[in-house]
Amino acid sequence: MIAIAGAGGNLGPTVVRRLAPAGARLALGGRDKAPLEALAAELGVQADTVSVDLLDPNAARAWADGVAERFGHVDALVHLVGGWWPSAAIEEASLEDWGRFHDLLIRTYQHATQAFARHLLASGRGRVVLISPGQAQAPTHTNASYAAAKAAAETWTLALADRFRGTGATANIVVVGAIVTPAMREESPDKDFATFTPAEEIAEAVAYLCSDAAASMNGQRLTLRGAA
Repeated sequence: MIAIAGAGGNLGPTVVRRLAPAGARLALGGRDKAPLEALAAELGVQADTVSVDLLDPNAARAWADGVAERFGHVDALVHLVGGWWPSAAIEEASLEDWGRFHDLLIRTYQHATQAFARHLLASGRGRVVLISPGQAQAPTHTNASYAAAKAAAETWTLALADRFRGTGATANIVVVGAIVTPAMREESPDKDFATFTPAEEIAEAVAYLCSDAAASMNGQRLTLRGAA
C-alpha cells in the first residue's frame, strides 16, 4: 500500500498512472476528495480516497491509522504537497509568505511523516519520498521563504532517514527543476520545456525509490534537474 499525500496536485495524475499498473494499492489523500475520486475514475484505478487536512495532526494520524487498518500495512508515503507564488527581493519580501510556505511545505510534511512513521517501520520496508526543488540547495533571493521551507523539509527527511537506519525503511528526496506535466505540454504545444523536469521522470524516480531495488538508498538526493 502506497499513500500519496497531495495526490490531487499537478504531479498526482502522472505518479498515480505510473504506480497503479505496477500493482500497487494506492491511498490518495488531499484537501478535497472529489478530485481524487475523479482522478481514480479517469485512470481506471481502484484507490482509497480521503479528504484530509494535513495541517491538523489528528487528521493526519487518523488518515494513516485508517489506511493501515483497512489494508493491514503501509509500505510507502509519497509527499506531493506543494505550491509556489512569486515573492520580492529578500529585503522587501513579506514574512507572511514564510508563514504560508512553512505551513504548506514543511508542517504538512511533518504531520504526515509523524503519522505514518510507525506504520512504515512496522512494514519492515517502509519508504518515504519527498519531491523538492533545486531551490532548497541553491536558493535565489526572490525565493528565500520558499527555498527555506523546502530546505527544512529536506532536513526533516534526512533526520527521518537517520531514524529509519537499520530498520529496512528508507527516506529519500527527488530533486527537480521546474516541472512540466503532460497537461502543460498539451496546453502549450509550442513552448520549449527543454530545461524542465518531466513529470514522467519524477514518477519513475518515485516508483524506483518505493521499490525493493532501492532498499540500499536511504537519506539520499536523487537529482533530476537535467539542463535546468
